[in-house]
Amino acid sequence: MNQFYLHQGHSSELTGFPHISEIAIRKNTSIQLDSLVSSIVNEIRIYYILDGKFDWSINERAYVLYPGDLAIILPGQKFGGTKGCMDIGTVCWLSIGVERVEQQRKIIFGTWSGLSETESLTIGNILQLNNTSVLVRMKDAFTIIQTIKDELSQQEIGYATRVNHLIDELLILVVRQSTHQMNLRRDFPQTFTKLEQTLRQNLAHQWTVEEMAALIGLGTTAFSEKVKNYTGFSPLNYLINIRISEATRLLKQQEMNMTEIALETGFYSSQHFSTTFKKLTGYTPVEFRKKK
Repeated sequence: MNQFYLHQGHSSELTGFPHISEIAIRKNTSIQLDSLVSSIVNEIRIYYILDGKFDWSINERAYVLYPGDLAIILPGQKFGGTKGCMDIGTVCWLSIGVERVEQQRKIIFGTWSGLSETESLTIGNILQLNNTSVLVRMKDAFTIIQTIKDELSQQEIGYATRVNHLIDELLILVVRQSTHQMNLRRDFPQTFTKLEQTLRQNLAHQWTVEEMAALIGLGTTAFSEKVKNYTGFSPLNYLINIRISEATRLLKQQEMNMTEIALETGFYSSQHFSTTFKKLTGYTPVEFRKKK
């Protein structure tokens, strides 16, 4: 396997691709101290293991990677070798800069991507919320990275468009594999329990269907169908039921007033809370508190 290394600012092949920080294949034949010290990354990094065994820490969690495994590190996550060094073996990687990371850590890829705005947000949400840092049997990902390198080196007609399309293809492949891998590891009732726990931990957040679906690695259509089949409610009505359930618990705590409970459980105002609460329970929050 021929080694190569292209780095933004030092490799002419990357002129016109400011979003590609690095692309490389490296064969490491010796262990050098402090060659992979843990640090916060500010881009998307995708690593594919060709041979060897790599002990890495990704987002404060230890992983052991073998040939065929792929690691994905997101902006703001911590990454490094568990021993602070690069292990012996061969690895290829691609580092992709993002335009920005918005509130709730939404990743905005940039104008280079051919993905629609909806697709970009969905992929960004799944990458952030799936919390799946290592994927197995990802040979197709290596093929895409190798093709990107060839396009950059040969620079035939249309290569700029093809390179960007290949990066989009790689992100789609990673997200799909992440979703499939999660679904293979758990059945939906277990996933649903975890989803509800996550929602209850931050009910003040204005959850969207897209965000809830991303939490369990599903598209919005498949997620909505599963929630409907499992609960009898649409995702947003299911969420409202959780908000009301939590509100009934908080109403038993006399030290919290109505406005505080409303905001804590994700309602826009005490009036919105009161109207919704009465519609679902038959009582106003004040009446319910007095009864209890």
